Formats: sequence, C-alpha cells, structure tokens
Amino acid sequence: MKKILITRRLLKESEDKASKMFDANLNSNDELYSQSKLIELTQGCDAVLTSLTDKMDEETINKLPDSIKVISNFAVGFGNIDLEAAKKRGIAVTNTPEVLSDATAEIGILLILGACRRASEGIEAARESNWKWSADYLIGKQLTGTRLGILGMGRIGQKIANIARSLGMIIHYHNRSKLSEDKEQGAIYHDSLKSLFSVSDVLSICCPATKETENMINKETVEYFPKGAVITNVARGDIVDDEALIDALNRRKIYAAGLDVYKNEPNLNPGYLKNKSVFILPHLGSATKDTRIAMANLAIDNINEFFETGNCKNKVN
Repeated sequence: MKKILITRRLLKESEDKASKMFDANLNSNDELYSQSKLIELTQGCDAVLTSLTDKMDEETINKLPDSIKVISNFAVGFGNIDLEAAKKRGIAVTNTPEVLSDATAEIGILLILGACRRASEGIEAARESNWKWSADYLIGKQLTGTRLGILGMGRIGQKIANIARSLGMIIHYHNRSKLSEDKEQGAIYHDSLKSLFSVSDVLSICCPATKETENMINKETVEYFPKGAVITNVARGDIVDDEALIDALNRRKIYAAGLDVYKNEPNLNPGYLKNKSVFILPHLGSATKDTRIAMANLAIDNINEFFETGNCKNKVN
C-alpha cells in the first residue's frame, strides 16, 4: 500500500476515503506545517496531498525524499508549487479542476453584487442600528444593462457569464484565445487588456495566476477603466497590484472592489480594510461541503490514477 502525507485536515468523508486507499498520514490538528516539518513528514512517503497554504517552492521540493512521485494539490490553482522544480525531480503535480467551478462562480457573483450594492457599508449600518431611510441612502450600482468584463473565460468565467446574463449584464471577455460561438453565447471578445478594461463597468478576474498574469491590474492598466468601474477578484491575489488598486479606490477612479483572494493570505493589505467601498471575503470560493468533498476526493483519485497508470489526466507539469 502506498504511503501518502495529507498536509491539512480534510472533511471526514475524504479522510476515510484516503485511509481506505492508502497508508495515509493525516493532519488531525489541521496544523500549518513549517517547510522543515513538511519535509520531515514526507520521509518514506510516495506522495503528498498539499493545500494552497503549503509553499512548495524550489528549495522545499529539492529537499523532498526521492520516494515522492506525486504532489496532488487540493485546489484548481497551483501557484503555490514550483512546477519546474517538481518536473526536474521527476515529480508529477496534479490539481482539481471542474469540481469547484459552480461554487466559485457563485462567490464571483456575490462579489459583484456586494461591491456594486455597497453591502459592506449596509451590513455595518444594520449591525449598529445606525441607519435611517432616505431616497439617496447607500445608493449603489444596478447590474441591469451594465457591461461585465471577464478576465479569463475558462470554466469559472463562463459560469459567471451565464449567471450575469440572467441579471441583464452584457458580457465582454479577454482570454488567451477566442472561444467558439457556442461557448461565447453572445459574449464579445477583446484581444487586449486595454480593449476589455475600457468597456468594463464591472470586471471579474477569473484567470489563473502565472508569471504572465501577475499584477495585470496595476498603476497603468487601472487607468484603462471607465471612471467609477468596479473590480472583483475570485481567482488569485497575485493578479492585482494592491497599492495600485487601493490608490484608485481612494481617488474614486475605481468605485468599489469585491475581493475573495489576496496576496500574502490571510494578511490583507491594510489599505483594503480602511476603505468602506471594498467588499471582502476570506477566500470562500470553493467553500461548500459538496465542493470540498469533491475536491479532496479528486485529489486522492489523482494520486491513485498516477500510481495505477503512470500518468494522470489532471497533471499540470
């Protein structure tokens, strides 16, 4: 029986599955392992099931024992893993696509609604019983007829587009390549960031975090947006230059932001906390029971598929 390390606690259903299929070393206390402890615990293991909280950089990967053949990431993203370093060591890296698209798209829509309708300010006023109705109280932005720009029209982006259409939004998008007409469903393709941003009353960031997408929202590109635009991010914090966005919010170039992901999670840039027009969530994109079980089970199955076949359809390196 193959031995695996699972670095964070999973829901019981998934831990039971892992324990039946492997000699599984579980993290019952959900401790965030240090790099040195993670390396120590992988001794004698054949695979490691990691979380986004595990920074599997080149140094860490190079210190893993030769017995490790698979790093199965409990996420659709894999920005926490140095893919090239793993490849040089002959270690396969897998992710968990598709199973979290619906849940993440729901949070993407929540970010749009929360930012546009000033939900953070409303919640604060309601909790403090500090509000009095008037015709202009907490006036927000209505979505009907609004142009929604989607940066990254993959599975999640397409699902957000489908929901947004039902709200009367007009869909524009930028992607590495133009989609087929049946996937576009009337969405308007833009071949450059400047073209997309210039028509985005609301932007939903859905693209993966890569060297190419890092800080795509920056001091220069934020000026492409119409004055009073809204920026939301359900993808990865690395795509946004925090200081540039905070500055744009403070001078009202950008009306509001809705954020579920951040650089240096869970340590948010304090500039976001000081601005009332920022609607923030603690990385809840995939946080439903069904989705978290499906993600963990897929991460387990990825390991099993690799050892049974020598490959895995969800291999990313």
